[in-house]
Amino acid sequence: MQFAISRETLLKLLRMVSGAVERRQQQNPILSNVLLRIDNSVLYVIATDQEVELVAEQALDSVQQQGAITVPFRKLNDICKALPDGSELKLEVQDERCVIKSGRSRFVLATLAAEKFPDVQKISRNDLVCDFTVPKKQFRWLVARTAFAMAEQDVRYFLNGMLLEVKQDKLFSVAADGHRLAMNYITLDTIGLPAMRVIVPRKGILEIMRLVDEDDAELRLTIVASHIQAHSGGVTVTSKLLDGKFPDYERVIPRDGTKIVIGNRERLKEAFHRASALFSEKFRGVRLRMSTERLLVLASNPEHDHVEEDLEVEYQGQDLEVGFNVRYLIDFLAVVQSDLVRFTFSDANKSTLIEEVGEGANGAYVLMPIRT
Repeated sequence: MQFAISRETLLKLLRMVSGAVERRQQQNPILSNVLLRIDNSVLYVIATDQEVELVAEQALDSVQQQGAITVPFRKLNDICKALPDGSELKLEVQDERCVIKSGRSRFVLATLAAEKFPDVQKISRNDLVCDFTVPKKQFRWLVARTAFAMAEQDVRYFLNGMLLEVKQDKLFSVAADGHRLAMNYITLDTIGLPAMRVIVPRKGILEIMRLVDEDDAELRLTIVASHIQAHSGGVTVTSKLLDGKFPDYERVIPRDGTKIVIGNRERLKEAFHRASALFSEKFRGVRLRMSTERLLVLASNPEHDHVEEDLEVEYQGQDLEVGFNVRYLIDFLAVVQSDLVRFTFSDANKSTLIEEVGEGANGAYVLMPIRT
């Protein structure tokens, strides 16, 4: 293998795949390497941790010899960073070593055979479940409104990810961690898609989110029985799917509440942020006390510090007091964009439904109360 590439281009490709490079001590050293492969004058830079695979591709003007080899990611990345801006690199494989030349600099890196590099990408048209495109901007909007509710290292492993579901012409995203649930959807341009439910692990979702910037380009999603693949702009993310049965979110969403509070999103968020100043990592409970046209945000901590925020809201029901984890309230208010939000309560001991108010309010957010 022998080719030339600019420093900036190679750095960009390495940055695109860096999220899948294994950096911990492990039994398979090749996972700390990236696979460099040239086919038909296109360079593919591939990294995997055996759960997620990232592929970045770049057409090259100067290829003397095709081939494939794996090299240590960290060393190659550090070499590129240390070279001057605008440098041209020439890479070639000699006697199972990767030789990198740039100006008067010469580096020789140990390699491992490309044949030993794990192949996570198992997308076969024979196993196809669903294949469609969606504007990247819409997909980012959808996932951002639910990703905050994903669990981390929960023993119920199916909660450590996000449910993606296609129903008719809609794509739903749902996340839950046992204390809260977030659901939202967008309408797809593609019609006639088969019904589909898959659970994408947390890391897979986060890597796909790195791929979806705010431009108007399309994101292609391909789902087979055991993997999901997202492709856009010369980058491909392939992630294994999680087994397990995700909770029936339609049954979890409470629809029978009669006590409704409507308040200004920004004022609520600011009040919750101020109240959270008293809290430690272990103690984050606030009390919401509702009365006619009034919401009191009350909090105290084990050191007997107190805070009280008095807000004007739309509320005409009976007096009610409910306790919540303030971090969960802030997480929700940080991702929604409507001017107003609606809280629907049944009583202080049952889950609360929180929704945006206004056009495009497709989401439902469920929050369990706590004792404070």
